[in-house]
Amino acid sequence: MAEGLRDAVPENAVHLCIDMQRMFVEETAWRLDWAERVMPQIVRLCERRPERTAFTRFIPAARPGEGRGAWRRYWTRWASMTLERIDPALVNLALPLQRFVPPGRLIDKHVYSPWVGSDLDAVLSRSGVDTLIVTGGETDVCVLATVLAAVDLGYRVVIAQDAVCSSADGPHDDLLRLYHDRFSQQIETATVDEILDGWR
Repeated sequence: MAEGLRDAVPENAVHLCIDMQRMFVEETAWRLDWAERVMPQIVRLCERRPERTAFTRFIPAARPGEGRGAWRRYWTRWASMTLERIDPALVNLALPLQRFVPPGRLIDKHVYSPWVGSDLDAVLSRSGVDTLIVTGGETDVCVLATVLAAVDLGYRVVIAQDAVCSSADGPHDDLLRLYHDRFSQQIETATVDEILDGWR
């Protein structure tokens, strides 16, 4: 599936790791079975440039029924994952990633996209960042929301295809094909090895 990189990854690129939190890695209703498999690849990217890494965290509603519009229904359905029902420590990054903050940055969000209700775009723009390397989960939910908004904002997006995961194999595979086939002018799919080779 990987098409490889079109060009070298610029030195000031940012690795944006999506929602690799304990509540998605450990035994919860939201556990991603593939998270452990992709974790070593994510760690490799973090080790290369920890100061150029940002981690998003999906923060659940405090209690069932909170949220705006359809989110209220969502948090009623997932009452077991609200903050009043889970160990709050599950919101933290997965244990293998915690050592990268600092220098890595945390971006907390209450919806799928890290661009909504945050200063992420402003911070990246002020720093001259135009390229994002995206890892994490889920390929077909929060990664999708992150990537499509990044495209709209004009970023070059490189998806590390062996460092993203989902709870559903079919949609994961479909989304990688979609990124590769339908968005090939704006989204590149490459392996972590290729990205590390091109990011020096």
